Amino acid sequence: LFSHVFKTLKWVGKTTLIQKVTQALKSSGVPIDGFYTQEVREGGRRTGFDVVTLSGNRGPLSRVSSDSSASRREYRVGQYVVDLVSFEQLVLPMLRNVNHGGDTEKRICVIDEIGKMELFSQAFIQAVRQTLAGSGTVVLGTIPIPKGKPLDLVEEIRSRKDVKVFNVSKENRNSILQDILAAVESCRK
Repeated sequence: LFSHVFKTLKWVGKTTLIQKVTQALKSSGVPIDGFYTQEVREGGRRTGFDVVTLSGNRGPLSRVSSDSSASRREYRVGQYVVDLVSFEQLVLPMLRNVNHGGDTEKRICVIDEIGKMELFSQAFIQAVRQTLAGSGTVVLGTIPIPKGKPLDLVEEIRSRKDVKVFNVSKENRNSILQDILAAVESCRK
């Protein structure tokens, strides 16, 4: 038996899938909170990512930086500069609330995603661990497919016995929705 559901994916529409799962759960009255990351585009090119909470708040996660002389306090992934303050202000209060929900039924916490940008935040790492340890919350999250240097928290999640991992691909992304919903429902029991 598992109590959390994670998906690993390349860029194959993971946020769209998370949004579909979230909508289906919300419409069936399941208590759900969390966040997803959304691409920001200007003039047809990606300029960064925003964090969007399920309660409707939005803020920058990262933006393209043309300045190659990075300051020491800057967190970067490729061409993107991560806005740690914005990310933490949006995500940490929501994660703390999820952990202190007094509901009798298990709540769902959406975490899209636990990736390189998000893992610059030590407070986020700690909050995710606390959420996974809590018995009243089912985490529906996304983690990257392993490539390059392993990310400690991602590998820790992947190897947990109470985690069910779905590998999402272009081929299965449209047919896997029901499997994920069924897994989340069985976690709530």
